[in-house]
Amino acid sequence: MDEQALLGLNPNADADFRQRALAYFEQLKISQDAWQVCAEALAQSIYSDDHIKFFCFQVLEHQIKFKYSELTEVQQQLIRETLITWLQAQMLNPQPEKTFIRNKAAQVFALLFVTEYLTKWPKFFFDILSVVDLNPRGVDMYLRILMAVDAELVDRDVVHTSEASYYFALTFEARRNTLLKDTMREQCIPSLVESWYQILQNYQYNNSELTCQCLEVVGAYVSWIDLSLIANERFINMLLGHMSVEVLREEACDCLFEIVNKGMDPIDKTKLVESLCQVLQSAGLFSIDQEDDVDFLARFSKLVNGMGQALIASWTKLIKNGDMKSAQDTLQAIEAKVALMLQLLIHEDDDISSNIIGFCYDYLHILKQLSALSDQQKANVEAIMLAVMKKLTYDEEYNFENEGEDEAMFVEYRKQLKLLLDRLAQVSPELLLASVRRVFNTTLQNWQTTRFMEVEVAIRLLYMLAEALPVSHGAHFSGDVTKATALQDMMRTLVTSGVSAYQHTSVTLEFFETVVRYEKFFAVEPQHIPTVLMAFLDHRGLRHTSPKVRSRTAYLFSRFVKSLNKQMNPFIEDVLNRIQDLMELSPPENGYQALLSSDDQLFIYETAGVLIVNSEYSAERKQVLMRNLLTPLMEKFKVLLEKLMMAQDEDRQMALADCLNHAVGFASRTSKAFSNKQTVKQCGCSEVYLDCLQTFLPALSCPLQKEVLRSGVRTFLHRMIICLEEEVLPFIPSASEHMLKDCEAKDLQEFIPLINQITAKFKTQVSPFLQQMFMPLLHAIFEVLLLPAEENDQSAALEKQMLRRSYFAFLQTVTGSGMSEVIANQGAENVERVLFTVIQGAVDYPDPIAQKTCFIILSKLVELWGGKDGPVGFADFVYKHIVPACFLAPLKQTFDLADAQTVLALSECAVTLKTIHLKR
Repeated sequence: MDEQALLGLNPNADADFRQRALAYFEQLKISQDAWQVCAEALAQSIYSDDHIKFFCFQVLEHQIKFKYSELTEVQQQLIRETLITWLQAQMLNPQPEKTFIRNKAAQVFALLFVTEYLTKWPKFFFDILSVVDLNPRGVDMYLRILMAVDAELVDRDVVHTSEASYYFALTFEARRNTLLKDTMREQCIPSLVESWYQILQNYQYNNSELTCQCLEVVGAYVSWIDLSLIANERFINMLLGHMSVEVLREEACDCLFEIVNKGMDPIDKTKLVESLCQVLQSAGLFSIDQEDDVDFLARFSKLVNGMGQALIASWTKLIKNGDMKSAQDTLQAIEAKVALMLQLLIHEDDDISSNIIGFCYDYLHILKQLSALSDQQKANVEAIMLAVMKKLTYDEEYNFENEGEDEAMFVEYRKQLKLLLDRLAQVSPELLLASVRRVFNTTLQNWQTTRFMEVEVAIRLLYMLAEALPVSHGAHFSGDVTKATALQDMMRTLVTSGVSAYQHTSVTLEFFETVVRYEKFFAVEPQHIPTVLMAFLDHRGLRHTSPKVRSRTAYLFSRFVKSLNKQMNPFIEDVLNRIQDLMELSPPENGYQALLSSDDQLFIYETAGVLIVNSEYSAERKQVLMRNLLTPLMEKFKVLLEKLMMAQDEDRQMALADCLNHAVGFASRTSKAFSNKQTVKQCGCSEVYLDCLQTFLPALSCPLQKEVLRSGVRTFLHRMIICLEEEVLPFIPSASEHMLKDCEAKDLQEFIPLINQITAKFKTQVSPFLQQMFMPLLHAIFEVLLLPAEENDQSAALEKQMLRRSYFAFLQTVTGSGMSEVIANQGAENVERVLFTVIQGAVDYPDPIAQKTCFIILSKLVELWGGKDGPVGFADFVYKHIVPACFLAPLKQTFDLADAQTVLALSECAVTLKTIHLKR
């Protein structure tokens, strides 16, 4: 072997050596006989370096995986002998191999097993067992090989193939694996099970590592072998014995879980679970101590969860089969586990609690199906409810300012608990409502002296009731009187108790979330609106010390105001005055850190817009208020644009351009308040927005930071086309002209939707403008498409593809809006050029989305121009180009009918032919 290249296998080698080693590996993979050199190196222990040994196994692995069928019988025999020789050496070496080498060797053994077991090596396991006997190092390798074989045959996480024929390979593999497992069951599984028993008996007291490995093997194989080989007295007694040994009990737990999880007859399953439970209970495992080993308890909780869910699955099957007597016995068995389930659910360690939630959820599902609950079952429901309420509570260690992995896990755990709460509500909504009400009232009476986590969870429970007790359109305060009264009382307590002043972000946020969720309460008791508005507007909300609270409150405030627009009238001007300073555009140079980010300010501007537009003021008053809102933005915009024109430093240019963009975005956002009932015209605000347009459009001719500025103004124009309708038209020609100057693919791609919007909305009104700018736009597009790009430049190719799509979408809009004369009036040469680009798009580019659009354009043109009075020469064009295109496109190699978009393109292609047939 190339010793120099092998030096690069060491993780500490420098980059050049590592590169050389990689290249050498690729070379050996292609080589005909390199695997023999590696096999010899392994069999004769030529190298002592671990990385070289691993490398040799990798080369063998590649040979077996991809080139095994190319080997002769003798060469295949050599690979078998190499592995057995290497295995024999393991038991004589002074030191065991590193774990990563043993695992790789096991993978290679497993690959060979999968390839040869059914044909050339039926005695695979017997040969290995005869070599290893009960030697601990040999047993270690034997167990690793068994796990690797299971991973090849069963483990669904392993994607064994990356070829295009993935599904075919998968079905072939599934069939092969089924055959392998069937053959193993017939020929060797009983002997393997016997070997596991011997290993467990031999090593359970003196080698915990091997015992745990063996338990892991039993757990893995139990899912697909005959259960009676494992679920029998000698095996189960040994496993239960391991449950009392500290170093073995976690693996024993997992092994029992797999046994319980195995599909079987419901009556037999109940008997099996019950016999296990009796032994576990008499061993004292059912009394949970908070101080116990939490790692073991997490596994034990998973086992109890498995037993509980297995019993519930049996109960469901028995009910379905009509065996009521056995179903009743199984239900009693389930009920007997509830006390243990509750101990685990309430455990202070969330992993232990989380592992039992499945059983808990399914148990509640059973109760939901029963016609009446016994006193004990009602008590169980209440106990689960109290446990959920307790476990929803944050602990002292939760870091609200810097949430990491532990915090994320708790948030996920809370989601699981929420599902339990929802299920509790289905079993007993009255009990849930009463329990939440009790906890809520008790906590809020003394919130000043209560710990934050208890106050937060009390408000959280009220918040969660909205989903647990669902109603249509949030009508929680009408209908069922008991429920409406209870929720109304709690909401009144929430807003009058002063708890919004609690000095903890979690409580503050929960307060605002709940107020917004139950916004319908304020329609019933509007007298509380001022109290809540003040909370939003002062140091508790938008001026809170925490940026996280300010940000979330900005969004919630906007939702609150929108939902209560009818009730907001008395407070409009006061609110607008109070939020004025929060809407200031903070330019980059003043160093002043604004309270809200620009994203948060968007919500505030939208809220201001909603307040003005939905008010009961006259149009004149609305116009004054809207002008007061937007004038500061316009003035600041003019000043900043001048500064940008003179700025030299690029960072400063970017900062100024961002600020200008925010100004346009804020003005744009205020227009979201308008609707069909309240248009800009009706509110008398057209003039204000036209002023904005005049202020913002000069930014299009700014040579600096074009992309940012154009993007902002373009978005504003989109909004104004909707809001100002034809009043916006005088501004479009000059705006378009500026946007078409020195533009790139992305600029054009984003500009075309604007033209499409204008065309589709105003149709013939904009015909003169479209005729005028049609060819300049096309020239700009063709210019960019014809720019040379590097062969491997993926992003440039993608940009061109997207621009091509946009171009065809534009032509589709023009033809679809009944304005084909815009194209027809461009002169014969230009018309022909455009038509040829559409034919090219339909046939030559392997882009089904563009092809579909091109066929839509062609069928539309045939429909409009295909008759006797169509343009001169178009009939010839139909027969010479359109008809052939309809056949050439589907004949292309790249026309893939397995792709849904291509099928749609084919459909449009057929429509085109049909249209030709009808017209000609």
